Amino acid sequence: MRRAHVFIKGRVQGVFFRQGTYEKAMELGISGWVRNLPDGRVEAVFEGEEEKVNKIIQWAKEGPPIAEVEEIDIKWEKPTGEFDGFQIRY
Repeated sequence: MRRAHVFIKGRVQGVFFRQGTYEKAMELGISGWVRNLPDGRVEAVFEGEEEKVNKIIQWAKEGPPIAEVEEIDIKWEKPTGEFDGFQIRY
């Protein structure tokens, strides 16, 4: 199991980034959450099998078609198993 805490910078709000992240997480069976930050970034926590976490990170480096990701900061953390599924936080 792996856990990644990510911060995504660029044109990532108002472009369905959270919804796309949710859909990809559900497709892969990843748990965690995603939310917009007041500074314009998107923050997410992905927890699951290493291969699946790596896949969602690769997806997040580009995001949905109209997003423009400039930078992604990944902090690897110890998995906690605290999540029951994946959610969009507001």
